[in-house]
Amino acid sequence: MRLVLVAACALVDVDGRVLLTRRPQGKTMAGLWEFPGGKVEPGELPEQSLIRELKEELGIDVREACLAPLTFASHRYSDFHLLMPLWVCRRWEGIAAAMEGQELAWARPQRLKDYPMPPADVPLIPHLVELLAMPE
Repeated sequence: MRLVLVAACALVDVDGRVLLTRRPQGKTMAGLWEFPGGKVEPGELPEQSLIRELKEELGIDVREACLAPLTFASHRYSDFHLLMPLWVCRRWEGIAAAMEGQELAWARPQRLKDYPMPPADVPLIPHLVELLAMPE
């Protein structure tokens, strides 16, 4: 079975919300929400891939030092196995905008489960909720 490495990022704004992007029509799993990122190209490090993808998809500049690894997903789809490390980023330059026709949504961590996501993304939610839990 083919292994696909995808780097993903939970961009967290000053209000503690997480950015989700919606897969546009015509793409696999169209209409589902996901954490921004993309496939790691041959010869590319996951962090480099993530920085490139965030620039292409959202028009923002992220420095590697601002990426903090959080967890990863390992999920078997019917025709490939996905390995997806997830980083958290709280600092970037620019304003996130939909550069590829996708929808964007800033969601409170506790509301992430309300957004239909690909199966590999769902297990990442509790890690973000725990990390971003507001102190009482």
